[in-house]
Amino acid sequence: MERFAVIGLGRFGKKLAIALAMSGAEVIAIDRDRTIIDDIRDQVTIAVRMDSTDEDSLKAQGVHKVDCAFVCMGQGGRTFESAVLTVVNLKAMGIKRICARAATLTGGQVLSAVGATDVVYPEIETAQRWAYKLIAPHVGEKIDFAPGYSLARVKAPPSFEGKTVMELQLRQKYNVNLVAVKRAADEPDEKHADARDIINVPLPNTELHAGDILMVAGSDRDLARLPQE
Repeated sequence: MERFAVIGLGRFGKKLAIALAMSGAEVIAIDRDRTIIDDIRDQVTIAVRMDSTDEDSLKAQGVHKVDCAFVCMGQGGRTFESAVLTVVNLKAMGIKRICARAATLTGGQVLSAVGATDVVYPEIETAQRWAYKLIAPHVGEKIDFAPGYSLARVKAPPSFEGKTVMELQLRQKYNVNLVAVKRAADEPDEKHADARDIINVPLPNTELHAGDILMVAGSDRDLARLPQE
């Protein structure tokens, strides 16, 4: 069983701690606010009110034995200073993976410099995700594999009906690569002789149909250019 410490139980930290615990992990939840600790106590393994800048207190609760510590504290003034000191303590204790929440890129750089192995930007990432949804509503789930590049789930528009991969020229016209095709769930097999549930390696003569789910890879800008109709 993996062991986590979640330090700072604001909206993000509290939801993270509960989600980890619900997934079966052992979770030590830490905050200075007694009310927050009392509220989450029954939903995690251990909930303790303490000052995370005190290394001895962290060790007393077994934080030095966790697989990953996540610092979710706020970013304003003294709170940010406490987050930095907490990361320093966690690094000194030998914790291999230290994640930290940051509100700004500068804050993230500071946290990385003092020992955070991963920095999360919830507000920035949420804003970027929603901006992309508004700009490219036809692009579904995305997996980012490099800055600005993704593997995305796209529903084939009506204009793709009956056309082959060669005819669509997705790479030439839109600079994206077709990775796989999942046939539309309601497509009867007898309608198209080559219909299968999943086509892992689409060939130039593979025929696509409206409603097929396409897994495509490319830059976010090029993915947004794919036709919607």
